[in-house]
Amino acid sequence: MPKVLISDKLSPAAVQIFKDRGIETDVKVGLAPDELKAIIGNYDGLAIRSNTKVTADILAAATNLKVVGRAGIGVDNVDVPAATARGIVVMNTPFGNSVTTAEHAIAMMFALARDIPQANASTHAGKWEKSKFMGVELTGKTLGIIGCGNIGAIVADRALGLRMKVAAYDPFLSADRAKDLGIEKVDLDGLFARSDFITLHTPLTEATKNIISAESIAKMKKGVRIINCARGGLVVEDDLKAALDSGQVAGAALDVFKAEPAKENQLFGNDKVVCTPHLGASTSEAQENVALQVAEQMADYLLSGAVTNALNMPSVSAEDAPKLRPYMQLASQMGGFAGQLTEHAITAVSIEYEGVVAGLNTKPLTAIILEGLLKPMVEAVNMVNAPVLAKDRNIDVSETKNEREGDYHTLIRVTVTTEARSRSVAGTLFGGDKPRVVSIKGIPIEAELGKHMLYVTNQDKPGFIGALGSLLGKHGVNIATFHLGRALAGGDAILLTQVDQPLTDTILEEVRALPQVVQAKALSF
Repeated sequence: MPKVLISDKLSPAAVQIFKDRGIETDVKVGLAPDELKAIIGNYDGLAIRSNTKVTADILAAATNLKVVGRAGIGVDNVDVPAATARGIVVMNTPFGNSVTTAEHAIAMMFALARDIPQANASTHAGKWEKSKFMGVELTGKTLGIIGCGNIGAIVADRALGLRMKVAAYDPFLSADRAKDLGIEKVDLDGLFARSDFITLHTPLTEATKNIISAESIAKMKKGVRIINCARGGLVVEDDLKAALDSGQVAGAALDVFKAEPAKENQLFGNDKVVCTPHLGASTSEAQENVALQVAEQMADYLLSGAVTNALNMPSVSAEDAPKLRPYMQLASQMGGFAGQLTEHAITAVSIEYEGVVAGLNTKPLTAIILEGLLKPMVEAVNMVNAPVLAKDRNIDVSETKNEREGDYHTLIRVTVTTEARSRSVAGTLFGGDKPRVVSIKGIPIEAELGKHMLYVTNQDKPGFIGALGSLLGKHGVNIATFHLGRALAGGDAILLTQVDQPLTDTILEEVRALPQVVQAKALSF
């Protein structure tokens, strides 16, 4: 039975989801790093919010951990590369707080436009400074959205409802999607030049870090107002302060800061700045939603292999998981077969999906093939870290799909190129769920792969099969299945036989010594 640790506060309903699905669950909130490190090896899953820091040191002690689930979108507190290297799936819940965050951005924009926080403080102080707080209307103004993903799209929808014009910059926003949203797709400089308000809804990456700086602010309309409810590192705070002081920026509303918790900041105390303490996701609805979502996602993965909202591996829906399961076994066998026969450094891997399988979600299948391929040469490889390990080794991985059926209704072919040669293996499913090899090095052969296999390439000459059978019989090795294939009579041939026990080095050496044998290897599946 899987076992999950919840180390940050989740709702009782989320805890119950784990228990109702038969997952043993411990709730231990407020653990010190050393305390977490001491017990994490007992768990298959770790559910967190933002307080628990999942460092490389913690992960090194997590010998059984399979998944980390973050209730929320940000994973700054998780060492994702270290988790990936150890084959641990990292999930978040990017959509559970989308509406809440979008609404906060709209609220901040209103507060900024009408000086609401400052007017509130003044009125509470017994002043009546009606003429001091002269705001601006939102109607007819242009809102520039940097990052038009899920949250940005919701902000755009709300802004259109306020009769604002909306322009968006997002490299991944298609023209069709922009049209569907009713907004205009623009380049970044165009957004800066036209926007009366600019709101940020992009992750913090090398490409977006410091996207609001002195250089970009100089390209903006004088009197622009900036809202940031995304990530603090998107804005150079010193440059923003200078722009507020000069009047280039009329005001800023910030929910996030470069250093958090932000107890001190050069922008604090400025009448042109509205600040909140990272409240974007802070509604009771959002907190409940992300807690329930992370519990469902983790339970699905631990019980069925379904992967949702993972940051370091392809998603596999609960609906797709049963369909993919037999193909996963086939993919594992194809990758494992090619990997066990590979004796030189791999330079490239080509994976072809043909027929029915080409219409499925093949990304997890590719990851499984790479896992099988690398397993003979890399320790602790699995489908999570295999694509990263392949990239680290400069292995060029290509994937092609053709839904047209060939000789088989469904086919996976793996071609491995090394410094010495290229070799391919292809397989299909018989009866919908029984993996079979159907081609090796272009030679047709139909074979079921078992736990102990003998693979032989040989010259197609009379007497070889009898000699091999006698040799195995002499050593008391029982043959379970026997499969032959050849390119043409008298040419290259392949033999693949399943035996009932592991083959010793002595037996393999004797097989290799037979006159017609070119190569002989023991394989295991």
